[in-house]
Amino acid sequence: MGAFDVAVVGAGPAGSTAAFRLASAGARVLLVDRAAFPRDKPCGGGVTLRAARLLPFSLEPVVEDRIERMEVRLAYRSSFARTAREPLALMTQRRRLDHFLLQQAERAGVDVRTDVTVRDVHADALTVDGEEIGARIVLAADGCNGKAARSLQLAGDVVHGVALEANLPYGGAVSRHRFGRTMVLEIAAVPGGYAWIFPKGDHVNVGVGGHESEGPRLRAHLRRLCEEHGLEPEGLTETRGYRLPMRRPDGTLARGTAAAIGDAAGLVDPFSGDGMYEAFLSAKLAAEASLQVLAGRAAGLEPYAAEVARRITPLTAAGWGAKVAFDRFPRTTFAIARLPVTFSVVERLLRGELSHPGAARGLEKGAIRLIYAVAARAGDPGRAFHAAPA
Repeated sequence: MGAFDVAVVGAGPAGSTAAFRLASAGARVLLVDRAAFPRDKPCGGGVTLRAARLLPFSLEPVVEDRIERMEVRLAYRSSFARTAREPLALMTQRRRLDHFLLQQAERAGVDVRTDVTVRDVHADALTVDGEEIGARIVLAADGCNGKAARSLQLAGDVVHGVALEANLPYGGAVSRHRFGRTMVLEIAAVPGGYAWIFPKGDHVNVGVGGHESEGPRLRAHLRRLCEEHGLEPEGLTETRGYRLPMRRPDGTLARGTAAAIGDAAGLVDPFSGDGMYEAFLSAKLAAEASLQVLAGRAAGLEPYAAEVARRITPLTAAGWGAKVAFDRFPRTTFAIARLPVTFSVVERLLRGELSHPGAARGLEKGAIRLIYAVAARAGDPGRAFHAAPA
């Protein structure tokens, strides 16, 4: 039976980044994934500057566009536009991004095995293509549909959102001049979520997402998004749906020498549906905790869960608050969101200059307090996170 310091199950953004960090620090790391790379993955493909700045290397080789402007509309009615002082997000495609991150891990010395069958995942071993492999630490990073976290009895129940996306090539009504460098958001166009148009290198990504109960109606929502923006629904390609895992406050993220990270841990923002920042940060926190265990300075990975509670849970709570505020009182919340001072908070959050909305000060804090007040009146489920263990 082969032995590693750390075995990471799942080579998405969280898994590959954690493996890279661990191998760079001298650990013997195994990274496994059932897919052959490069492979596509349903996702809007946006990486905020806040998320990108967590990485110890540049994403420049896979960047296809940069978001400098946001157009926001309330359910195809009232609208506003804001231009940022500098880019807010990088646009890429998951086929390119995930393969790039995997290559960084391999170059750091990680033993990468893709297109394999993984079974019997335990806290100290797993079976890969019939071979039992030992590991001092096991990290579950195989996404919301993976089995590793469940096998390790981690993460627990999660609330799922659903999304449907497709691509439209540039040309005709799909103008690079119109959509390039611009993030188009249709807030509350879908119950429990929104619709979007994101620019890429040679096409735009259009999508809709919301409550799990909206699944049967997502195609109709996607068609309306296209029609409202003068785009041809018949021209859509690569249409695919997916689930968005959102962690419950009582979910366990670490037990002994096993932990769940990224989507496998349900670390997706409840409002935006974005999990890239949470993937990169949970990978960093889990890698740091793992190195402490390997050095004999900690017995288990519970400190990782405590750091998630400190650094990610406030964002999760804020996300639930924004989600329920827009759901129950969309016009009031939109009126607050369109204030220039509110956009200043959003801008600073996306660039990583603000750790979470509650950290805002002065006039910015006043705007956030208004949204929190609306959320509280709507019965904000995010309040459960403030006192919940990780």
